[in-house]
Amino acid sequence: MTPILELLPTGGPAKAPGAKPGQAAPSAQSRYSPAGLWQRKTTIISALSVAGIATHLAFRFAFHAAPDIHRIPLLATLVIGGAPLLYDLFRKLLKREFGSDLLGGISIITSVVLGEYLAGSIIVLMLAGGAALESYALRSASSVLAALAKRMPSVAHRKRDSEIVDVALQDVAVDDTLVIYPHDICPVDGVVIEGHGVMDESYLTGEPFQITKTSGSNVISGAINGESALTIRTTRLAADSRYAKIMEVMRESESKRPQLQRLGDQLGAIYTPVALTVAVFAWVLSGESIRFLAVLVIATPCPLLLAIPIAIIGSISLCARRAIIVKSPVVLEQIAGCRTAIFDKTGTLTYGEPKLTEQLIAPGFDQKEVLTVVASLERYSKHPLARAILAAAKEAGIALPEATAVGEQPGEGLRGTVSGRPVLVTSRKKLLAQKIPGGDQLAPLAGGLECVVVIDGRYAAALRFRDAPRTDSRPFVSHLGSKHNFTRVMLVSGDRESEVRYLAEQVGITEIHAEKSPEEKLVIVRAETVKAKTLYVGDGINDAPAMMAATVGMAIGQNSDVTAEAAGVVIMDNSLTKVDEFMHISRRMRIIALQSAVGGMALSVVGMAFAATGHLSPVSGAIAQEIIDVLAVLNALRAAFPPKVIHDL
Repeated sequence: MTPILELLPTGGPAKAPGAKPGQAAPSAQSRYSPAGLWQRKTTIISALSVAGIATHLAFRFAFHAAPDIHRIPLLATLVIGGAPLLYDLFRKLLKREFGSDLLGGISIITSVVLGEYLAGSIIVLMLAGGAALESYALRSASSVLAALAKRMPSVAHRKRDSEIVDVALQDVAVDDTLVIYPHDICPVDGVVIEGHGVMDESYLTGEPFQITKTSGSNVISGAINGESALTIRTTRLAADSRYAKIMEVMRESESKRPQLQRLGDQLGAIYTPVALTVAVFAWVLSGESIRFLAVLVIATPCPLLLAIPIAIIGSISLCARRAIIVKSPVVLEQIAGCRTAIFDKTGTLTYGEPKLTEQLIAPGFDQKEVLTVVASLERYSKHPLARAILAAAKEAGIALPEATAVGEQPGEGLRGTVSGRPVLVTSRKKLLAQKIPGGDQLAPLAGGLECVVVIDGRYAAALRFRDAPRTDSRPFVSHLGSKHNFTRVMLVSGDRESEVRYLAEQVGITEIHAEKSPEEKLVIVRAETVKAKTLYVGDGINDAPAMMAATVGMAIGQNSDVTAEAAGVVIMDNSLTKVDEFMHISRRMRIIALQSAVGGMALSVVGMAFAATGHLSPVSGAIAQEIIDVLAVLNALRAAFPPKVIHDL
């Protein structure tokens, strides 16, 4: 089986003469790779076989040539086409690789011994044509992977002072200034520092939206720029960018063989001796050696060796189009057997964006007044809660005055002056430690996050925040049992128990483990995986060990490269719906693969029965087997195309 990895170009593509800036020339590497050479060879053998068989039939029935004449094209086919195939099969035997294609080799030799040159030539066509068809099918099923490789830009437009110079992509460094021309493909990840426009990120995210970009906006490699030029500062090397990571995990996925594929090999190893046994019995019981050949012809090659890898690659391709990167194809089969789902909290079941939910105002202060001065100060802060405060002020329609003398010392809070009034935003602990007047009016500590505000040297307010659960969290959790056969759902988090329990109640989870370190998470996941197959979904660096210990580790979002490396599946979008889509694609892949493989085998077994009883000649059996192979491959290709319903949320 030809790995799709060998069909993909590696490294940076060269720029074609006359190519537009940012566009790469189609790589020719696959043409000269072992996979490319093998496909060309099998295609040539297939063409020669067709020509030889057609010439034989013309000489025999149209020109009524003598047997010695009309057999010449068949002998040429067996020598020119059959010899290379037999050589490849002999090499497999030396490696102790026994598959159903071995039946084809035995059939070719038997046909020559018995003088059935037409049947032998058809078998040559079958084996070569099947290999060429498989290679073509794998290329078709993985068109998304090939497209990813071909569309990566080869150059970037680097700006230094007032000069713009085209440089090779590998020469771009972090903090370089690049210009993205209209309609260019963004070459690296970065941040916009000048310009205003839109980018099409649908190729990477699966969402058909034009994303507005302005100063401070993040841009991702592979996105297509709109009508306006943008100037960006690079934040990652090209090799570390999001686009490169996609290619990296795609290539990695091709190098791993899933359990379902190994099952196909095992079935093939069983099927081959069974077919040989039937063929021998047919010969012995009937006394006709031609039946031995007829049975072997209809039994080879086994469709399962074509159908399973094509269904797997097709499903990986479909996942890629849905913004789901399958790093390890093994998980496509394993997810169906998972019975325990374990979730991280922040950024997984929640948005990872705290919102201001409560303002406890001290006597003598006004709520709008407090929010105004705090938001004015928070404009200059990078604290995670600053965005929530600014969002609340914007929603309230508050105009923010300028702040001066702004300072933020680590652990001391945010200080500044707003409209001539000194303001401090700090923690409850610091407020009490400094014995600031009014601190005794603080309400008891509750769940969630909190900051306290000091205005004019007095305690003014306590602002409380919560990380809201995703809108799809509760429907997703509730349907895991009924739709995907999960028997347990757990929430494991490093947050305080009150906060974890609050979220668990919101999304419908009853089993929680709070205030757990990464090491403790790992212990929990390992213990659960011993009991049943587990699915772990998380998004942070502290989830990486647990992901690797779970049967299936899934990273949601792009918050951590470490997490993405540890996961078997990476959900590019922050959406639990995509997790459900992956489950459906996986289940459908297994059904299609088994339909194609077992269905093809069953048809072959029926054909073997007809051949063993003398109702199917070697030539008729070869034609019938070719039809079975085509049907199995065509059915397996369905895995690459999305069904009408791809999730049930």
